[in-house]
Amino acid sequence: MNREPEPDPQPGQLAAASAVPAGSDPAGPVGRAVVAAEMPDAGVPGPDVLDAKERNVGKPAAPRARSGAGGRPRRPSLGGGIPAQGRELGTQGRQTVRRLLEAGLAEFDERGFQAVRVDDVVRRAKTSHGTFYLYFANKEDLFKTLLRDALHDMAIITGEFPVVTRNDAGRTALRDWIRRFCDTYAAHAAVIRSLSQAELVSEDVWGDGLQLLFRLAEAITQGMTASSRASAGPGPAGAELPEHAELTAVACLMMLERVNYLLSVEVRLPREEMVDRLGAIIFAAFNTA
Repeated sequence: MNREPEPDPQPGQLAAASAVPAGSDPAGPVGRAVVAAEMPDAGVPGPDVLDAKERNVGKPAAPRARSGAGGRPRRPSLGGGIPAQGRELGTQGRQTVRRLLEAGLAEFDERGFQAVRVDDVVRRAKTSHGTFYLYFANKEDLFKTLLRDALHDMAIITGEFPVVTRNDAGRTALRDWIRRFCDTYAAHAAVIRSLSQAELVSEDVWGDGLQLLFRLAEAITQGMTASSRASAGPGPAGAELPEHAELTAVACLMMLERVNYLLSVEVRLPREEMVDRLGAIIFAAFNTA
């Protein structure tokens, strides 16, 4: 059993993806989600929600609390998989889990989920099978543990979508959010891409991802329309969403995901220029009037 000391893990440092996994689906997780289910009504935020959002135009919401001992940020995955649940891991245990997670992510990235074996993970992590099974039940358990981090960080970025006003400040706030979205996607790209392979994930895992997709589409709808609805004043006109706003949000989200998918498989796209173009397109999509 490898007991070498390692520094405490830092959030968002798991390796980003760099290759197309075997059997990946070009339609991507967002495309599959749209086909899989109808998007629920996004709803209209009440006056209190709009007022709170207006006070924070261009400012992302504070990230949800993520802390371990002493208030230090801790990844949700560092508690390990099924065998580790119900027991508190010490520093050495978290370091071992971190090493296995990083090895698993690198293997999924290079080989694709189906081709990876536990042998590959423990070899890369420089540990033993016995150590692996102290923390994870199998390869699928390791993947689901990595997925917890991806869903956790995507939930945070969803909550940070700003109110986008119809001016330069609104454009800047939107562009800054898109850049943070790209960073979050890149940190978990190997896992997110694997979600496009339906046979690899259970119904509950897929359901969690689908719910997050709907919440993100709703956040985009509300953030892109809250300012214009508030300025319209009270009454029916000020309370209604623009026509097809929810579908516009889904279309923009699909475009955003596809561009990030391509960036994650090393298609040579100029990242900052793509961030600018995505911001311009999404802004225009909701401000055609």
